[in-house]
Amino acid sequence: MEFIPPADDLSSFLSILPERVRSVVSKETSGLIEVVLDIGRLPEARYLERPGVPLSDKVVTAADLEYAIEHVGEFSGDNRAGIERTLHRISCMRNRAGKIIGLTCRVGRAVTGTIEIIRDLVESNKSILFLGPPGVGKTTKLREMARVLADDLNKRVVVIDTSNEIAGDGDVPHPAIGGARRMQVPHPDLQHAVMIEAVENHTPEVIVIDEIGTEAESAAARTIAERGVMLIGTAHGNALENLLKNPTLVDLVGGIQTVTLGDEEARRRGTQKTVLERASQPTFEICVEILDRQNLAVHRNVGESVDQLLKGWKIHPEVRRRDESTGKFSVVQKEVTPVLMDDHVTMEDAVNFAPEWLAQQETFLKIYPYAVSKGQLERVVKTAQLPVTVVKSIDEADAILALRSYARAGAKIHSLAEARQVPVYIVKSNNTPQIQKALREALHLDADGVGQVSWESDIMDESELALEEARQAITRVMDRQEPIELAPRKAYIRRLQHQLVEQYNLTSRSVGDEPMRRLRILPASSSQRNLGYI
Repeated sequence: MEFIPPADDLSSFLSILPERVRSVVSKETSGLIEVVLDIGRLPEARYLERPGVPLSDKVVTAADLEYAIEHVGEFSGDNRAGIERTLHRISCMRNRAGKIIGLTCRVGRAVTGTIEIIRDLVESNKSILFLGPPGVGKTTKLREMARVLADDLNKRVVVIDTSNEIAGDGDVPHPAIGGARRMQVPHPDLQHAVMIEAVENHTPEVIVIDEIGTEAESAAARTIAERGVMLIGTAHGNALENLLKNPTLVDLVGGIQTVTLGDEEARRRGTQKTVLERASQPTFEICVEILDRQNLAVHRNVGESVDQLLKGWKIHPEVRRRDESTGKFSVVQKEVTPVLMDDHVTMEDAVNFAPEWLAQQETFLKIYPYAVSKGQLERVVKTAQLPVTVVKSIDEADAILALRSYARAGAKIHSLAEARQVPVYIVKSNNTPQIQKALREALHLDADGVGQVSWESDIMDESELALEEARQAITRVMDRQEPIELAPRKAYIRRLQHQLVEQYNLTSRSVGDEPMRRLRILPASSSQRNLGYI
């Protein structure tokens, strides 16, 4: 069934405006977004991508406001009203006594074709969450999705319409939602209760909800999703990262919990012992970030995207663009497997700025670090601009980079690698030169041949290398409670290492004769028994 917007929608909007304002607005309605009437100020019209336009040289009076109020419906608990059988929204401002002193009269339009850019997602039967700043068309998309799901896909659709913004004012819903049913909400505080009521009483296959903003509404959305009902909704926030920082709404994308890892698991992951992880399955399986009216970013797997964000990975969602003139859309950026980098470096940057021979590489070598510092490995990859992706599972890896002390003959990692037919490259210690050497071997780079890489820019000087060695040893001493000796160093470097050990409340002493004099780091229990050592 083809939907044709009613022809008198805009005339209904103009009819509520005072005559002197209406006559000016009616001359230019193309791109009109809203009309603002504040008592004691000039009336103003706001247009798409244009600054506000004054509509009169006389300020708005109390009589002007009263005229508009008389021609709209009753204001609800969220200070919103509408015009019956239209999509227009009138919001009021009140003074401390509750008297209305300003109106924002927003034009509501039923626009078709806006969801062609995401039609494949709508037809996937997966719950979809929309994010984006105000005014980018989130509600417009909800309205058309309700119609398409009900009329084209023959779904039982219920719209939870808290402010009558989706389906218009009055008891009869606007034709823009097609055959979808609409449940009105008597007060914004009851939105979560109406959501549950819809599922319990009206057997919907799809529920459409605008502006999920409270913990109760978030919990109601999870309850609905767990009952197998498809959810289409919007929430406050511009991007997926924003929701992770919002304790009220973070449950929509799975929630966050603090997890303490065992020593072995922390070493295997190359992380601290206390990490953040996703608490549960996301309520919404797909997240769409509306960047502007013609561009959006799609996270096809919200759970995976959240996991990557919590690990500090830079994610690259699919970006789609709609051609305003033709209505067709194109994918301008495909979803990319993320790489752990800082906020200013992306995988695309790594390819664009890498040497020419790297830019010609078709794929990235996937390396799984085993007891090797993931942060150190990522820094080497980024600085040398190597075609390497660090993965979190052995099953994804093309090669394994393992610390020698954990990969001796007979170690489990070798049997795992053999079963998956991937090579294991060994590093003696967690330092930059060792990791660089192993990566050079894994990538089959010849120091004098094609594909030569300049490593000198990232080689640590001796003191930095010695301190990094000491840090790694301190971690092992604290975990294993066994003393460890470091490589021989000069006196001034040993002094720096001693100072570093003291910061961790451990004891160290120099042993051996020059030039082989070196540091021995003692565990806490041994330290207390050896206070006489120097």
